[in-house]
Amino acid sequence: MKIGIIGAGNIGGNLTRRLTALGHDVSVANSRGPHTLTALAEETGATPVPVQEAARGAEIVVVTIPLKRVPDLPSGVLDGAAEGVAVIDTGNYYPQQRDGRIAGIEDEGLTESRWTERHLGHPVIKAFNGTYAQDILDRHRPAGAPDRIALPVAGDDEAAKAKVRALIDELGFDTVDAGGIDDSWRQQPDTPVYGLREGVDGVTKALAEASPERPAAFRG
Repeated sequence: MKIGIIGAGNIGGNLTRRLTALGHDVSVANSRGPHTLTALAEETGATPVPVQEAARGAEIVVVTIPLKRVPDLPSGVLDGAAEGVAVIDTGNYYPQQRDGRIAGIEDEGLTESRWTERHLGHPVIKAFNGTYAQDILDRHRPAGAPDRIALPVAGDDEAAKAKVRALIDELGFDTVDAGGIDDSWRQQPDTPVYGLREGVDGVTKALAEASPERPAAFRG
């Protein structure tokens, strides 16, 4: 599968490592330019590209950048993607630590991923936002393993969600359908499921226990 990754930080870098190891054709981009990704490319065999080329021909695109940087993405960043492309959003809103106050989230009550979706002009699937980056490399397990971790996955496009869940299964993790993007507050920072290393039952329970009220530490 051709996969584009926008963002080469901890999550983006480790997804690049695992997805290339599984045989996928990965293009990776960051804000500083392809020349800064030489080491990752040599390590993994991924193709470093400018941001505006990351989605070209891709069946899945992963957007894994700081939330405040989403509006800085080039217009038409998803142009040239394969028909029916699934776009994964791994982002989180950290107003006090990093992102500053985002009015759409604070005043309109948008979930983080709905806000991102509006900027991208394309439906997104929220996944990996509460996953420890190192777990992508170290905690993948075969299907049926008793210690296999489950990840929540939210999104409105059922076909795209199914594609993303299949990819996560291939990466070595179970998934739990966390509902639509307007339900994705259940997996935002400081919810019970955020950073949880449990299986399907534990993740399902944690999603059900989430409160829609954003904690004070995660308000701008």
